[in-house]
Amino acid sequence: MPIRVLLVEDSPIALAILKRILSSSPDIEIVGTARTGKEALALIPQVQPQVICTDLHMPQMDGLELTQEVMATFPKPILVVSASVQDRASENVFKLLQAGAIDVFPKPLAGLAADYEKVKNELISKIKILAGVSVFTQRRRVHQSLFSPPAMTLPPTPPPARRVSYPIKMIAIGASTGGPQALHRILSPLPADFPLPIICVQHISEGFLQGLVDWLEAECQLPVKIAAMGEFPHPQTIYFPPEKRHLELDRQGRFYYSQASPVSGHCPSVTVTFESVASVYGRSSLGILLTGMGRDGAAGLSAIARAGGLTIAQDEQTSVVFGMPREAIALGAAQQVLPIGEIAKTLLGLTKSQLC
Repeated sequence: MPIRVLLVEDSPIALAILKRILSSSPDIEIVGTARTGKEALALIPQVQPQVICTDLHMPQMDGLELTQEVMATFPKPILVVSASVQDRASENVFKLLQAGAIDVFPKPLAGLAADYEKVKNELISKIKILAGVSVFTQRRRVHQSLFSPPAMTLPPTPPPARRVSYPIKMIAIGASTGGPQALHRILSPLPADFPLPIICVQHISEGFLQGLVDWLEAECQLPVKIAAMGEFPHPQTIYFPPEKRHLELDRQGRFYYSQASPVSGHCPSVTVTFESVASVYGRSSLGILLTGMGRDGAAGLSAIARAGGLTIAQDEQTSVVFGMPREAIALGAAQQVLPIGEIAKTLLGLTKSQLC
């Protein structure tokens, strides 16, 4: 059966482009369109969509209000399709994710002939991923039957106590689908005097990185920034790689950008950064692999484990898509498998003796 999609968009041009893209896939059926959030709310019980694509800015009821209402009444996977990229308004897009939307995608524009196939494939892929997400009020996870192989026996978890003699000096976190929300859960509770640098690699559609950084900056006690070329990582700071660049560390421990080919289809790649952190920090590194589709980060987490560092994977129950963590667990790379709500507590516990 095709995936049932409801489009919520007040621009006739943007709506026409979205309909053209999604109608090109035999796996997707557009079951309704709405110009406002109010129209969408009235349609949802009638058309029973599996996925809702909504704009941010609309008359009468905007995307944020719509998301809040949908999550409170009949939760559905929501993809935010917005033109609010590369400006301050992009920060507002992430408020929709905080309210329960799953992912973001840049609004396709007229005249994108050169990139049409790329945009089409990426959007259709996102719709298919979201169709497998069961959404509950403030709880999201993926049907195991859709995206996960049969249940596995987890490798034994080494007790963290054995690493006390090796204080953590660097934390690296990787995430994909569902990552912004997961990062918020981990980073926002950390105090302003948290003693370590944190590198976050988040797969995200082009144009939304600065909005993610700005949103987290506003929500966290720690400063959040895009890592600068040649900069040494500083404690009490959260770093992200720039768009379309891998982020690595040189022998002196300074950030540098790499334009190498995508790894597991991604640039920046979680694995590239994790392997660099493992090389520079070794047993003093901590790697955390969060929710996401695919396998990026699994080999990198394994590199940190082999170097003597500590490794954590998000558990299936709290992952939006249990792909990347599952791959790491299958490799034996995850020494601990934790729900998202326990990861920040674990970081605070591990670093308690290092707090200023």
